[in-house]
Amino acid sequence: MAPKTLHPDSLAVHAGREDLASLGVHALPLDLSSTNPLPDLELGGMSYEVLATGGHPFEGGSNVYARLWNPTVARFEEALARLEHAEEAVAFSSGMAAVTAVLLALTHESGRRHVVGVRPLYGGTDHLLASGLLGVETTFCTPEGVNAALRADTALVVLETPANPTLELVDIAAVAAAAGDVPVLVDNTFATPVLQHPLDLGAALSLHSATKYLGGHGDVVGGVVACDARLASALRRTRAITGAIMHPLAAYLLHRGLATLPVRVRAQQESASLVAEWLRTRPEVARVHFPGFTESDPRGLVGTQQAGPGAMIAIELAGGFDAAAALTGAVELFTHAVSLGSVDSLIQHPAALTHRPVASDAKPSDALVRLSIGLEDADDLIADLAQALDVSAFARQRAASTTG
Repeated sequence: MAPKTLHPDSLAVHAGREDLASLGVHALPLDLSSTNPLPDLELGGMSYEVLATGGHPFEGGSNVYARLWNPTVARFEEALARLEHAEEAVAFSSGMAAVTAVLLALTHESGRRHVVGVRPLYGGTDHLLASGLLGVETTFCTPEGVNAALRADTALVVLETPANPTLELVDIAAVAAAAGDVPVLVDNTFATPVLQHPLDLGAALSLHSATKYLGGHGDVVGGVVACDARLASALRRTRAITGAIMHPLAAYLLHRGLATLPVRVRAQQESASLVAEWLRTRPEVARVHFPGFTESDPRGLVGTQQAGPGAMIAIELAGGFDAAAALTGAVELFTHAVSLGSVDSLIQHPAALTHRPVASDAKPSDALVRLSIGLEDADDLIADLAQALDVSAFARQRAASTTG
């Protein structure tokens, strides 16, 4: 069977591994070399120039140095590109390194310094864009305001869907149409290639904090961008100059994680739907943000743009910040920690943590708590949230009676 005909589940298992049998191995090889032998001075120099300027290794040449190229990283990139329906992918040491590389590469390539940021965005991305650290000027807007925000010197439009942390869904095709010739970067971390393919909808780049669902086990940090070959070359050049290449061990773990990605996402999504439905019944919860609910998906993007609602939930507590703080402190099965997409369930307060640097007018509510649903039994997760909500409610009642 030709690889291009494989079901996505099969592709997740086999992409980037097709040559293993011919190599006489079954598990993914791991190359930890920091430097590589040179065939001779002329070929070594040619190899260095090709790789440092964003090219691929050539027959008879050398990988030269790990900052320029690593075969384990390249295998992961090939697999992710195929899952994302992209020509190529470029892997970085972290998600923020990937965002930084995109900004540097596209502003340098175009000579333009203006970016449009569609809020809400991950706090780190928002902070980077707002800081002007890379010499970039950013106009923030809603999805409907993209066209009006464009300028003659706009190099890039950045959006995230589902958005972090409120899980708002953005119509990628509509934003791409509004952006016209300006490339659009979509942070696809929450949806993953299992549920969404931004490049098929008009985006130029699809970015992941690979630390999250792609790795899936909370033990690796990385970022990756899927795009066409021209943009990939520019990103590799930027990566070579800045030294932000992914470590080969991280690439090994991420490539291994891709094999179970579809199974994990679907199982986590199923549990998230049950937990979200239950949270709607609790009086302590003023609002549940979950793409599977009509009120969270007014444009009907789940089932069209996005194959399913995903496994992230955001809730707003009726008791505000105090209730949110009490809930995060009372859970037992959930881990109170930043990040998401792991096999274990996590809970965090975005306004106080990941979105702390975001401008006050764009910061999420102090009452909002974000849940990343893992692979635990849904009933056990519900039981943990129930006891934590009970504990936090009792604590607030006691505090109220004491002050009264």
